[in-house]
Formats: sequence, C-alpha cells, structure tokens
Amino acid sequence: MDFGILMVRAVVGGVLAAHGAQKLFGAFGGHGLRGTGQFFESMGFRPGRRYATLAGLSEFGGGLLLVLGLFTPLGAAAAIGMMISAIVAVHQDNGFFNSDSGYEFPLVLAVTAAGVGFTGAGSLSFDAALGWSFSGAWGVLAVLVGGLGAAAVLGTRKGEEVAEAAATEEETEQRRAA
Repeated sequence: MDFGILMVRAVVGGVLAAHGAQKLFGAFGGHGLRGTGQFFESMGFRPGRRYATLAGLSEFGGGLLLVLGLFTPLGAAAAIGMMISAIVAVHQDNGFFNSDSGYEFPLVLAVTAAGVGFTGAGSLSFDAALGWSFSGAWGVLAVLVGGLGAAAVLGTRKGEEVAEAAATEEETEQRRAA
C-alpha cells in the first residue's frame, strides 16, 4: 500500500511541479512569469505577474511537497486550491473532457491530492522518516484550506470588467485596421 501511495504522490506531484516550473521558469515549453502573467491579466487577475507567481509556487511547491511526502497536508492544500482555481477560471465553461479544455484533468489532480491528504504520505516519505503522521483530519484541513484559498483568489478576479475592456479593445483594433 505504501508503494502505491508513493507512486500516486510521485506522478501527481511531479505533474504539478512541472506545470509550476512552466509558469515560474518557462521550463518544458512554458511561458514563464511574463507570458503567464499576461494570460492571468486576460482572465481578470491583476496584477497578472503576481497571480502567475502565486499559481506557479502553488503548483511547483505543492507538487514537490507531495513527491517528497513532506508536510503532505500543505502540499495537498496547495494543489487543491490551485486546481479549484484553474477549474473555475479556465476550464468549467468548456465542459468535462480534457480534449475540449474541460475540467477533467485538474479535477483528477485535485481529488488525488485530497486523497493523499486523507491517507497520508505513507511510510516511504519524509513525513514518516521524521515521525510525523498526517492523515484523516489532516485531509479535511487540506481540503478546507485549499478551498478557502481558491475562494480568496477567485474573489479578487475582475471578470466582467475585463471582458468588456477586451471587447472594446478588439473593436477599436478592428476599426483601426479597416
């Protein structure tokens, strides 16, 4: 069982860390903080670079904590919060399936991180090596912290204002081109 939890932690944490590295460092074909910040601005998160940094740190840091099995509830909370934010801000309007940019993939990552939060990192982890046992109620705390973090970030989004500004800017550009 512990080897199975290690496999889940390694894959899900590794995927999250890689996505965070794309945002933070431009690794693996990512856009780095500048490009990711511009994308965040277009979604109503201002200043975009600050939100890109927060997203990148949540994914990269949370993913590494899951891979290592270190402070596992914190890693799970970071992953859960980031994936809830991604679902709401980017994917929910596209339906379920990932092939249509839907929320399937971030949902799997969030629920798997929550599952690790509930079960704990297992004996093949830094938590276990340090004599720490995080499971059960720690999973509840990880879900609550992740959910509240996502709500706080999403609550700062300027959605309608951004959509109207983008539409006005596009109309202006079309008039100039004509």
